[in-house]
Amino acid sequence: MTATVESQQLMTDLQTKGLRIDNKVLPLTRKGGAGPSDHQAIVVDGQSIMVPVFTEGAEHSPYRLGAGMQVELKGIPLVDITMQSKPRFYELSTKDGIPYSKIATLHSTDVLATTVLQECIRYGQEDTSCQFCSIGQSLEAGKTIAQKTPDQLAEVALAAYELDGVSQMVMTTGTPPTADRGAAMLAECVKAVKAAVPLPIQVQCEPPKDLSHLRQLKAVGADSIGMHLEAVSERVRQKVMASKANIRVSEYLKAFEYAVELFGRGNVSTYILAGLGDTQDEILSISQRCLDIGVYPFVVPFVPISGTRLANHPPPSTEFMDSILEPLSQMIVAANLDSDAQVAGCAKCGACSSLKRYERVEREKVEYRAEAG
Repeated sequence: MTATVESQQLMTDLQTKGLRIDNKVLPLTRKGGAGPSDHQAIVVDGQSIMVPVFTEGAEHSPYRLGAGMQVELKGIPLVDITMQSKPRFYELSTKDGIPYSKIATLHSTDVLATTVLQECIRYGQEDTSCQFCSIGQSLEAGKTIAQKTPDQLAEVALAAYELDGVSQMVMTTGTPPTADRGAAMLAECVKAVKAAVPLPIQVQCEPPKDLSHLRQLKAVGADSIGMHLEAVSERVRQKVMASKANIRVSEYLKAFEYAVELFGRGNVSTYILAGLGDTQDEILSISQRCLDIGVYPFVVPFVPISGTRLANHPPPSTEFMDSILEPLSQMIVAANLDSDAQVAGCAKCGACSSLKRYERVEREKVEYRAEAG
């Protein structure tokens, strides 16, 4: 289906305002924990997106899920949607009784995701924790285990691949108190999963102090890597993620350059949370620097998560997101990067931002102009 401006704006609106659902018994929600939390995966106009449903903003959203699986605005049906159902691998457990869903979860419709280490040296302390992070919530609620082993991940990945047709896997991690910042542990897990199942894998961690750890990740089979800035200006980084801000943006850029040489242009990405206080110009400026290196800047709307220090921080407006995503999509296409061409990762999935739809609209415009001469 041809991408439309109307559909991309609706997706952005749903991701910033959320979707009000009277019956909260949903097939596949993510409440608390790492990754897209307090969300439900829905499909709008052929695109899977993660939409807040458990946040305070969603409780007051102008959008409501009506009868017949239609999104309504002031009682007027706008679009039909579908929801991702509970995957079959969730019904299984390991030999020692650990449910597979505590080892890895389904994101969007076909992405297997896991937080290898569900603990972080920065979490739980006021002076070091990232104020938007909820990595410990799912562990405290008993929905996951503290550390997944390579064998466990290989077992679950094989089941998810065979039973539910997952097409890629994302491995992220909390940061351990080691100089590799989780890269060594990720390498062991990638190696085990790759031996068991032919899934493309993206790994995600902070830039290691010794960048040669990235070479090891590539050597064992990681297909792409994400090293996430989250906030881009020094003032915002110091305010909302003071400890992680000790890893300067310049250190990230150096790691990006090193990683692109290993994984190739487009298969290195960074997550940027719009709405924490960075301006449009600041986000677009760092995005251009990333694109010049060959890194895909995956800009997503910040969603306040209950139980975090930023739980009452307002999400960005649709207008603010549009002011970033529209020019950013033009920059991405001009840089000859393509989220669909990536081997694995958040940007390839695209469910946590409407950037993928903006990019598709821009690409179609460019193709139309080329055909028109």
